[in-house]
Amino acid sequence: MRLAAWLAAAALFATPALAEPTYGLSLLGKPQLPADFSHFPDANPDAPKGGVVALAAIGSFDSLNPFVIRGSPAGSIMRVWDTLLADNVDEPSAMYAHLAQSVDVAADHKSVTFVLRPEAKFSDGTPVLASDVVWSFDTLREKGRPFYRSYWADVSDVQATAERTVTFHFKTDQNHELPMILGQLPVLPEHWWKGRDFSAPLSDAPVGSGPYTVSAISMGSSITYKRVANWWAENLPTGRGLNNFDTLRYEYFRDPTVAFEAFKAGQVDFRTENSAKNWATSYDFPALEKGLVKKESLPQHLPTGMQAFAMNTRRGVFSDRRVRQAMNELFDFQWMNKNLFYGQYTRTNSYFSNSEYASFGVLQGAELALLEPFRAKLPPEVFSTPFTLPVTDGSGNNREGVRRAYDLLKDAGWTVKDRKLVNAAGQQMSFEILLPDAAFERVGLPYAQWLGRLGIDARIRTVDAAQFQKRMDDVDFDMAEASVGESESLGNEQVDFWNCDSGKQKGTQNLSGVCDPAVDSLVNGIVGAKTHGDMVTAAHALDRVLLWGWYMVPQWYLREVHVAYWNRFGHPDKPVRTGLDFAAWWVDPALAKTTDAARGH
Repeated sequence: MRLAAWLAAAALFATPALAEPTYGLSLLGKPQLPADFSHFPDANPDAPKGGVVALAAIGSFDSLNPFVIRGSPAGSIMRVWDTLLADNVDEPSAMYAHLAQSVDVAADHKSVTFVLRPEAKFSDGTPVLASDVVWSFDTLREKGRPFYRSYWADVSDVQATAERTVTFHFKTDQNHELPMILGQLPVLPEHWWKGRDFSAPLSDAPVGSGPYTVSAISMGSSITYKRVANWWAENLPTGRGLNNFDTLRYEYFRDPTVAFEAFKAGQVDFRTENSAKNWATSYDFPALEKGLVKKESLPQHLPTGMQAFAMNTRRGVFSDRRVRQAMNELFDFQWMNKNLFYGQYTRTNSYFSNSEYASFGVLQGAELALLEPFRAKLPPEVFSTPFTLPVTDGSGNNREGVRRAYDLLKDAGWTVKDRKLVNAAGQQMSFEILLPDAAFERVGLPYAQWLGRLGIDARIRTVDAAQFQKRMDDVDFDMAEASVGESESLGNEQVDFWNCDSGKQKGTQNLSGVCDPAVDSLVNGIVGAKTHGDMVTAAHALDRVLLWGWYMVPQWYLREVHVAYWNRFGHPDKPVRTGLDFAAWWVDPALAKTTDAARGH
């Protein structure tokens, strides 16, 4: 982080917020945009409205309720609801008044008050009131996915103090991010949900205050969103130039390969490409050569978190840290990057990769002070050795890694007999690697072969998206493809990611079942950090403990967003930190006429 930004953040944490309404909040000092800003910098206020856009989704869905564990929600259903504050995608750790016309953080940091805009309406024409905010908060905390309870654990109560004024009271004054977390609250219409079971999957088109409504549903096959005519926020600074498509239609495909073929055939208009092999070798079809299809690599500057094979420590096979470290020794990233990914990926070496929160070097100073009380219970390497992942020469002959892995497994009580890795009882090490779609098999199958060299019976199991989500919610897996997304502003989400109690709940995001007093203490340190420096220090220490716990087999990340689209779109030229903000794109009528005619639309 630049020095000026760090000083601004430190100033915010060190002094109380002004006890007066404001138009935005930032954890890095004052918001970058002035109070009279007319639109977000990446949006074109003159972007034309209109057009139909076809998109692809993988898997299936059986619900329009994304807030509960039951059911598999439709893709992009969250666009139906608005939030109290809105993000500026090109500005870290900042939010601006949206459903709320102002936000007021108390001088003692023990409450926040939102005043709703009088023009804010749900899609059925009813006004958005403070009572809807209270009902949404209470209902999500009581019946929603477990992370809501983690996010909002420091809220003591919420009150509608006037028809359009709502105040949240906090248990302490330590959680400085909490007002912004509450600003992300999706406000649901209480009147519409009356008589419906909120905890159940939803088949009716929901009412919301967002820019789109559900106009057509073929459960499991397709869903169509239609732009709300005269949307209440269309001319607000937080809405101007965004959400420009009249219709968004998502077609569901069981297989990513079929979805790609549908794009090549012109049945899908836009896609983000997540396969390095496809990006390097598959974009050579006639439509691209003729200029009817374009491909772009958009640089992104966001924390990339952790993509990995997560090991479930609730299962006996992965309860031993030495076994988990051995799984890392047997994973040959250099070979994969060279032979499968065309050298496009960067190895993930931190739970906070591509951010200032990633740990580095030898533990010392303030980080050491945080971990010293837990020295006896932590691996000694935390205190003595900078963390590094195994590195190979990429030849595929990982002899040193296999040797180190076997030494670790032998220390943990495993030996090779008759080409099988067995424990003292003669039982072979055997586990399943759960994958969400067939695209990951090209990664999982080589890994299973490498494990097999030591006599480990690793079986690849690929399931559809709905079954995969169900098994992850139930933590019913041995090892699974997983990701832990991080932001530039750490906060209560870390509780759900790593806290011991959260790992015991159904639907937890603590997939590996991390349960460590040091981790719990460091998470509390992040949530209650009084300065930005304190937050960074606690995050560095947390990263070290998690890495040396070997809970996951880290994979990789891209420094770019790869997109391909039929040449019928316009989009702002200004690059954004996120790489892509599709909400700021629009259909260019002239380009669409030419392209659609060429593909027979």
